[in-house]
Amino acid sequence: MSTIQNNSDFLFIYEAINCNPNGDPDQENKPRMDYDTQTNLVTDTRLKRYIRDYFMQEGHDVFVSMEEKAKVDPDTKFNAVVDRLLSNEKQVDAFFESNEKMKELFKTIVKEKKESEGIFKALQNKKNKDLNYFILDKLIRDSFIDIRLFGSAFAVKEFTRAYTGPVQLNWGYSLNKVYPVDSNSIVTIMYDDSSTFGKDHRVHYSLLAFSGVVNKHAAKTTGLSDADMDLFRDGIWNAIPSLPTRSKLNQYPKLYLEIIYNDGFHNGHFGDLRNLVSTKPTSTIESFKQVRKYDDLDVDFSELEKLIKENKGEGKAIKEVKVTTAHGVSINMS
Repeated sequence: MSTIQNNSDFLFIYEAINCNPNGDPDQENKPRMDYDTQTNLVTDTRLKRYIRDYFMQEGHDVFVSMEEKAKVDPDTKFNAVVDRLLSNEKQVDAFFESNEKMKELFKTIVKEKKESEGIFKALQNKKNKDLNYFILDKLIRDSFIDIRLFGSAFAVKEFTRAYTGPVQLNWGYSLNKVYPVDSNSIVTIMYDDSSTFGKDHRVHYSLLAFSGVVNKHAAKTTGLSDADMDLFRDGIWNAIPSLPTRSKLNQYPKLYLEIIYNDGFHNGHFGDLRNLVSTKPTSTIESFKQVRKYDDLDVDFSELEKLIKENKGEGKAIKEVKVTTAHGVSINMS
């Protein structure tokens, strides 16, 4: 499949109700906050973890994941993947179908390897550099949707290469001022042979927004295709509510909006799209401290709507806009 042909910027907004969107391990796992502005924060890695877990749930191969239900380093993960994928002749023939020269080289190495060595160990030789990079590139293009999207820096012996992810995300932050639940609740954390106690930290309501980019030039390196982008749009929308835990329950997507640029226009052409959205408490609410649901906020998309209307069309920056909204969220693109 060909790689994506256009740059795009996107905005993703979701709500968190009476939960902990992203605990800070340096602050007793309290919700991440910028207390100077009373802003709730969520790291990009937290959102990517949701999306990766969702991909695995849907049956897609993900590199940044566990092996045999245990966390492993990249070396161990890559070792397991290579040995698993290239362990029999039928799999090898299919994997190297497009390159007979590499297939013969691979079969020679396997034939000559020491009896105690695995396939991965036998490949870890400087003389196999071209073959190793072929294997690495093909694994990414054919197998690992998360690397095609987000990239990765491989620092595995004789497989060292950095892949810049076409999809990049900023840290998310709340569009409203956020306040913690005033609670002294204690939760019990159970282990195999012991238990401990911790405080249950939550926020009342947070309308969180992420901005991100999709870069067509970086896509050429990882092989990111239009089909991959459809998977990403599905993942970012469905991941969080489909993977509920006790502390992450009650989080729901509200808006995904992606601006796809015409040729000649680059990422960030309009800056951070979050700057075009504002919130304030409704007239029935005295302050942000009383906000408990989406309908307690007046969410203003008018600047974003105006920008899109003025800049979409032939000879202008915007080629297409993809929008998904939850029930009760309205944005006018006409």
